[in-house]
Amino acid sequence: MKKIIIAIFVAFVSVAAGAQEQQQVMEQSVNDYNIVSDEVVDGVRYVTATPSAKVCSKQIDIEIKDGIIQKVVYTRGCEGNAKGIGALIKDMSVEEAIRRLDGITCGKRGTSCPDQLARILKAL
Repeated sequence: MKKIIIAIFVAFVSVAAGAQEQQQVMEQSVNDYNIVSDEVVDGVRYVTATPSAKVCSKQIDIEIKDGIIQKVVYTRGCEGNAKGIGALIKDMSVEEAIRRLDGITCGKRGTSCPDQLARILKAL
């Protein structure tokens, strides 16, 4: 009986450790955006980033002036949704955009194009 209990405990610990490892891998892949360029010209901050491979868009270009988003353009992905996001957050503060977009998921990906934008904005 003790051997059965020990075997069940070991199996449970192994499953829990595997789930934790899988969660860490997922978090890493969700956060694997890359800020390609970040420069300020005449008071406007121009940021180009590549989002996580888990989302459909391949690049996000952001313009910020005085903490206010002037423009966001997604390359590839769902064109209508990407244009909609850009239109909705135009003239919004960076903090408000992060608050509204952070944590939005797309299916089982654990992230989304809006969430990636929020993560990139948080990193700036």
